Amino acid sequence: MIKTILQIDGMACGMCESHINDTVRKNFAVRKVSSSHKRGVTEILSEQPLDEEKLRQAIGGTGYTVRSVETQEYVKKGLFGKKK
Repeated sequence: MIKTILQIDGMACGMCESHINDTVRKNFAVRKVSSSHKRGVTEILSEQPLDEEKLRQAIGGTGYTVRSVETQEYVKKGLFGKKK
């Protein structure tokens, strides 16, 4: 699995988080997406790497600005925080 971390400007409330999450779900095949307006971060879990330019365009089209995109391998943790 791949974890994509976006730094996003413009989120101010829970509705902004929902707007970003819905946009990501509608445009990409993802397992999980969560956003935090307080931290200005959206985290996405997917089976395959996501196209960075398409992410920027989809989110930019909603009025928010993607400042950075970081991709890393996601390792699921098992019981008591041990890696599986």
